[in-house]
Amino acid sequence: MSAHADGGDPVVAPSAAPASPIFAAAERALDLVNRVVMVAASLALIAASVILSYSVVARYLYNAATYWQDEASVFLLVGATFLTAAHVQSRRGHVGIEAVVGLLPPGVNRVRRFVVDVATLVFCAFFAWKSWTLFHEAWVDGQVTSSTWAPPLWIPYSVMAAGMTLLALQVVLQVVAELDPKKRS
Repeated sequence: MSAHADGGDPVVAPSAAPASPIFAAAERALDLVNRVVMVAASLALIAASVILSYSVVARYLYNAATYWQDEASVFLLVGATFLTAAHVQSRRGHVGIEAVVGLLPPGVNRVRRFVVDVATLVFCAFFAWKSWTLFHEAWVDGQVTSSTWAPPLWIPYSVMAAGMTLLALQVVLQVVAELDPKKRS
């Protein structure tokens, strides 16, 4: 592990000697999924910027109606945001309060991080479950947005649900890693 320059929580590096082959396989699989998602999210961000730029030009130069561009961009941004959350969490890059980290002894800091990870897991698991129920309702009921374009709502709900599920799985791996005595050194 390497520490932040500001003395905050360490950046979690991939473990050298995993406790079990199943845990190691799960870490590798989620890392592969995260890498693929990061490429797709990067392309989604580029697509959203191109779509929004086209929208501005089309409205200004040609006075053209743009009824789908904003919504398409929002869908792409929602997908990129939710689907990359697990990758960010794998690097412990989410917003955290760093003020007390440097004041706590290492043992207390491990307990603090574990408690926060468990609370995060509970929240993310609940959010993922609710997102899957929203996806199911939108799919079954054929729900669409209220815009003229009216794309199906299952699209943003599915990426939101998938992203929160990946995030919950990432936090599960981190909680399990904290419970491994070999990784507590």
